[in-house]
Amino acid sequence: MTPSSGADPRLVASIRELLAARDAGKTICPSEAARAVGGEKWRDLMQPARDAARELVDLGEVEVTQKGEVVDVTTARGPVRIRRTG
Repeated sequence: MTPSSGADPRLVASIRELLAARDAGKTICPSEAARAVGGEKWRDLMQPARDAARELVDLGEVEVTQKGEVVDVTTARGPVRIRRTG
């Protein structure tokens, strides 16, 4: 599926690619996607990376966790992790 919102398609693709390269159940940090897309300017992409994660949550592809518990990435404060669903 393709993103339907304003999520940056490069970040959506990066999250998908990073998760595909991990073993099932393993997580990534949104900063990994931001670094892959933004290089040295990755910090500017942290909120867009979280937005991309939200898009993938809405598509049912991923869950966002904090301290092992599923959270809403739009309201979670602090570090979060992204994992594939299922």
